[in-house]
Amino acid sequence: MRFDRTGKVSLDGIYTQPDPRAYFTTLRELDYYIPQLAKPYFQQIIGQYRQSRQVAVPTVVDVGCSYGVNAALLRCDATMDDLYDRYAGAECTRQALLERDRELVRAHRSPARFVGLDVSRPALGYASAAGFLDDAVQADLEAREPTARQRALFAGADIVISTGCLGYVTGRTLVRVVDSRRDRLPWMAHFALRMFPFEPIADSLAALGYDTVRVDRTFRQRRFASDREQRQVLETMSAADVDPEGLETDGWLYAQLYVSRPIGTPDPLTFDVDQSLIQKAAR
Repeated sequence: MRFDRTGKVSLDGIYTQPDPRAYFTTLRELDYYIPQLAKPYFQQIIGQYRQSRQVAVPTVVDVGCSYGVNAALLRCDATMDDLYDRYAGAECTRQALLERDRELVRAHRSPARFVGLDVSRPALGYASAAGFLDDAVQADLEAREPTARQRALFAGADIVISTGCLGYVTGRTLVRVVDSRRDRLPWMAHFALRMFPFEPIADSLAALGYDTVRVDRTFRQRRFASDREQRQVLETMSAADVDPEGLETDGWLYAQLYVSRPIGTPDPLTFDVDQSLIQKAAR
């Protein structure tokens, strides 16, 4: 196994394949379910935004979208188990997978318009061809400013989400997305691993006019890939003064949800999520 600077196992190879089979085969073994846990929260944020802003079909920018997993779950009424069964071990051509995915997309009415942002051209290419994404931006906004075309796509953003890229992506990327639409700040909802402090990102967003709240619960992201990964992550957390007792010490990476909305947003943020479904998905 290779490990990155944070101590986590490097899974870079699963994000650069021509289709999602390696992605879902690998992550199924690690009980990766954070997109499923995030889904009902994203659904309610989309619904609250639609009602608050009178926007029939909000545009959602998914940062670090990979193969369009969040979009697939939200627009196709799917679960992670559905996607695992769909791709892991599938013995057919890429074209056959795409045709099957396009049929799935056509069979459902999407709650939003989805724009994916990622550095992986193959992942974005698949998600776009399958119809999970309406538009895609292949860019590293940590390293450079968006192009004029990319700014134009971000300018329509109503909601910005992520389920695992923060820590590698910083507030710099989020600010560059938001800077494209300063006339009306989009709402944001980010699931960030507890090992990565969110305060610097919240500070960057506050400077733009955001108020950030943390949802008072934790979410399992995935199992540790090995004892070594767990030891290294615990060392990283210790250095960041984050207490892992009863969470990461039990063998799982955990995330927390941060929701950022423009200061003065009148409608209170509320969630009514069936916790039994959350617990079922987390097992």
